[in-house]
Amino acid sequence: MILNTGSRTDIPAFYSEWFMNRVREGFVLVRNPYYPKQIYRYRLTPDVVDVLSFCTKNPGPMLEHLEELKRFRQLWYVTLTPYAKDIEPGVPDKHEVIRSFQKLSETIGSDAVIWRYDPVFLSERYTMEYHQRAFQKICSELQGYTKRVVVSFIDLYQKTVKNFPEVREVSKTDQEILTEYFVKTAAAHGMQVYLCLEDKALERFGAIASGCMTQEVIEDALHIHLDVPRSQMNAREGCSCLLGSDIGMYNTCAHFCRYCYANYDRESVIRNMRMHDPASPLLCGTVQKDDIITEAKQVSYLDGQMRLDFTEE
Repeated sequence: MILNTGSRTDIPAFYSEWFMNRVREGFVLVRNPYYPKQIYRYRLTPDVVDVLSFCTKNPGPMLEHLEELKRFRQLWYVTLTPYAKDIEPGVPDKHEVIRSFQKLSETIGSDAVIWRYDPVFLSERYTMEYHQRAFQKICSELQGYTKRVVVSFIDLYQKTVKNFPEVREVSKTDQEILTEYFVKTAAAHGMQVYLCLEDKALERFGAIASGCMTQEVIEDALHIHLDVPRSQMNAREGCSCLLGSDIGMYNTCAHFCRYCYANYDRESVIRNMRMHDPASPLLCGTVQKDDIITEAKQVSYLDGQMRLDFTEE
């Protein structure tokens, strides 16, 4: 199975101590965000967890634990955008994140670390030219440290509009101009652009729009072969990424990015973080008497086949 940590919050940035405690105890409890009294128990052991997938804006706090995590296959998505504190108030200095990205890549390999440049939006400050300059600069810093970059244009989720009312979608024409630039610039630095839930017509510029965390991407990044049940695919409409089995919790990320879809508001995040106990099997709070704990169905997807890469001479 693929165990995800980053669709609901940023565990490496804010909850690395808690996560390592869960690894050491070999299990984690996760509340169902839609039925809070239902709790799933996941085993955190390599015999059933084929891949630990992280998505973070700050891998720094987890770097000291990489040696302990090496018994797991890891796939990291690290978000680096050009936005300042007006948009991402809780994200560390970008130079610091770049250094952490580089160290992470040096430790686990450039195949297993993927850069996310998303979401892309335009404003008076963050213009087309601004994005082009920033993208080129980050590409130059990450050359040799990753082979993939994921790009997406902002989606106006209800929570996003609530917390960022002045934001606007990127027009089709501007998406085409930026995608073409991103693809050419990334290629010049040894990277392939993947689009996240974007129009497949943009593939004509050389991007891949089939998904950023598909079975194919995971297999290629980690040099494994998986036999994934059909029921685990297509977690959301139009997306073939393997996004299920997330152990995070909404309204717990203190980056406070204005475009965030996972936080309702700052007050909810602060309230939940006060309930965080690094020793608890739950990310926030404790198990209550009327909670229903269910063992999550976990099976290995590894099929044992060797992957051979043939190249023409």
